[in-house]
Amino acid sequence: MFDQLKRMATLVTVVEQGTFGAAARALGTTTSAVSQQIRALEQVLGVVLLVRTTRQVALTTAGASFHRECVAMVDAARRAEQALQVMKDAPSGELRVTAPAGFLRHLSAALAPVLLRYPALTLHVLAEDEISDLVGQRIDLAVRFGPLPDSNWVARKLGTMAMVLCASPAYLARCGQPKHPADSGVHELIVLDTGGATQSMALQWQGQGEVQLLSWPVRVSGNNQSWVQQMCEAGLGVALLSDWDVRDALASGRLQRVLPQWTSPPLDMHAVVQSRSARTPKVRVAIDALRKLVDNG
Repeated sequence: MFDQLKRMATLVTVVEQGTFGAAARALGTTTSAVSQQIRALEQVLGVVLLVRTTRQVALTTAGASFHRECVAMVDAARRAEQALQVMKDAPSGELRVTAPAGFLRHLSAALAPVLLRYPALTLHVLAEDEISDLVGQRIDLAVRFGPLPDSNWVARKLGTMAMVLCASPAYLARCGQPKHPADSGVHELIVLDTGGATQSMALQWQGQGEVQLLSWPVRVSGNNQSWVQQMCEAGLGVALLSDWDVRDALASGRLQRVLPQWTSPPLDMHAVVQSRSARTPKVRVAIDALRKLVDNG
């Protein structure tokens, strides 16, 4: 049966290509092998299917009728193969992602449509602001900001995130609006400290010129960016926060910009993945979704 199906597919190719030689090239075989397949098919069926000339082949009446059924068979096989390829390329299984806790609402916006589109895909998220044991926790993709430690993992840059200095209206009413990074004595900081990676407060006037380090005393620190913002909104100091995170707070007046003419270098945003899984469908669609999120701001 399988030999017969192969011969039927060969017949379709011969008719599509117009000659035995062209069919042989399309099938990656020899002209004599194609001729043998057609001859064997005709012997089994007991009819002549093709009229051969020096330049081309033509179907006989019986061959034309049989050829139509062979075309339907080959088309069905091609559709089955394409359907299998689609299933093979579709994301499935568990996707394990880690990201800073403060980024989770943005991560949700990026990955929820992916999960709705691919029902065979499941998601497990670990919210961590510190560098985690990616191998031990079987992480497929880690969202990381700022400089990356050396590792064997592959880093895909997604974009950058602008950082802005903020304080609450109550804090500014109590301590005043600072005029310069060198102002000291009354102002205090709230900083993100992820264990050896304390947040840097380097500022430049309108993004140019000499870098000024904000060396005000630290009143509050923590390893969770969302908590840092909450303490900032509570009026406990000045914090360097992500533009993405503070848009609503700035719009509603819960926070105000501090030293708006001074800018901090943006944070690079990376998707960090294992080299062996970088091209898997589930990781690929996740990275694409995160890139789309960054591009749309």
